[in-house]
Amino acid sequence: MGRAPTVVIATDTIKAKKHIDLPDLTKRLLALPDNKTEHLPGYLPLVPGMPVLLQENIACELGLSNGTQGIFRELIYDHSSELTTGSDEERFTADTAFVRNAQYALVEIPKSKLKNLDSLDPFIIPIPVIEKTFEINLEKLYADKGVIMKMFKDKKLKATISVKRKALPLIPAYSITTHKSQGQTLPKIVIDLNMPPGMLEVASAYVPLSRVEQLTDLVILQDFNISALQVKPSKGQIAELNRLAVLFQQTKQRYGQYFL
Repeated sequence: MGRAPTVVIATDTIKAKKHIDLPDLTKRLLALPDNKTEHLPGYLPLVPGMPVLLQENIACELGLSNGTQGIFRELIYDHSSELTTGSDEERFTADTAFVRNAQYALVEIPKSKLKNLDSLDPFIIPIPVIEKTFEINLEKLYADKGVIMKMFKDKKLKATISVKRKALPLIPAYSITTHKSQGQTLPKIVIDLNMPPGMLEVASAYVPLSRVEQLTDLVILQDFNISALQVKPSKGQIAELNRLAVLFQQTKQRYGQYFL
């Protein structure tokens, strides 16, 4: 796009029973994956026009729920503080601008029921910074256990800290997981049926394959093991299907006039 990226940096406040003096603690917390931080990213790269995914139920009745997709348009932040550029983070380029005082992001969400807000273009929704708390075990955060052991000599003190994070509940959505795609109908998709290690479930292949209305709108990225399509439902799933079948027959008997 020929534009320097902007990265929104989360604000973390550490709560612990004693003063924590560990090297690069702030940096390590920001680098954590969002599945360990209540889905609030430490670093959020943004460029106008990029797809994003909402990570929080803001107003489900208005179509603003966890998993809702949109297009990022503009970042609103406190201009009294200047942007900083450059970082020792290898993942970012030297011209990256960092924002530490974001207020909200303007996101275009066509599926939202809020179509026209005052002074904003149609379907533009302000997504505010939110606050959440998560816990992190420092022994898992640092490979050098000796550093942690020295700090927590008192066995009564646990090497777990509580972190209160303020951040935008958004993530880039050039690609999304199968889990996040549930319940959505998408225009065109490319899916990968090479499954990660671990137990396969029926939904692992069924969900991505059923996100489009016709097969011509679906492309499978690469060859995959046929076992991905041969997963059998669990006993619990079979029991639930049987329960729903019984309910259907009971409903059909009670309201037969609607099944003619």
